[in-house]
Amino acid sequence: MGRKRHGAKHLGPYYRFAVVVLEPFLTILTRRERKNLEILKRDYPPNDGIIVVVNHMSWFDPMNVSHVLWDAGRPPRFLAKDALFKMPGVGQILNGAGQIPVYRTSANPASAIRAAVDAVQAGECVVIYPEGTMTRDPQLWPMEGKSGAAMLALESGAPVIPMAQWGPQEIMRPYAKEFNLLPRKKMRTLVGEPVDLDDLRGTEISKEVLNTATNRIVDAITDLLSQLRDEEPPEERMDFKAWKAAKDASDAKKGKKGQQLPSPSAKASKTSDASKAKPNQSETNEKSS
Repeated sequence: MGRKRHGAKHLGPYYRFAVVVLEPFLTILTRRERKNLEILKRDYPPNDGIIVVVNHMSWFDPMNVSHVLWDAGRPPRFLAKDALFKMPGVGQILNGAGQIPVYRTSANPASAIRAAVDAVQAGECVVIYPEGTMTRDPQLWPMEGKSGAAMLALESGAPVIPMAQWGPQEIMRPYAKEFNLLPRKKMRTLVGEPVDLDDLRGTEISKEVLNTATNRIVDAITDLLSQLRDEEPPEERMDFKAWKAAKDASDAKKGKKGQQLPSPSAKASKTSDASKAKPNQSETNEKSS
């Protein structure tokens, strides 16, 4: 009996091509340790759509996430900026692979994720990195989360399945241009029970509600990652906005230091050159007489 596949029954040609190419590649060149995949394989009434939230610490980890979800019968749909869908060629590939646009320029946060809400309510598996970017934490723990995953969960009513991964960073370290496949690295993945958001559903989606839901989501991922690593996470999560502001201020300060004034000797040299190039008044008078 073949494995059950949830979500769309007809995948796009680009999606199928990616599966044909990447699945054997990942199966052969990585080792895998996965726990609790049965949580992903369950049916979730009324429409079976789910939101998977996961930590992000490598450009390689979307491949591991995709591999896990595909093997669990949940073809993943990732979010991408809507501008990419308008680019010639790129937009065709993204649409053909069934990926989901996020309308970041929308003034209404709910409108920004309307395509993701539609996908979840159609029974799809939508993947979100709650941090919104790759972690900057030196020890690769999750940072403070953004509200996108919480907004999607509360707007769609779908369950939020937390997942932690550890191992992709051995193939590609954060923000590093490298690809270290050999010797084969182990991709470790742990899936958790749906995050409890029942007390927040059906209420007004305020900033406080979104913050509460976001913290629960990131807490669940962090707890799973702590189990995978057998380590305790830091007491406080890194705040990406604060980190970015501090980095920008530091870079600006370094830039000002780099703009050095001309040395006195250089200034004197320029003055001397100028005086040689321009005759003085007495010389001019002598020549005219």
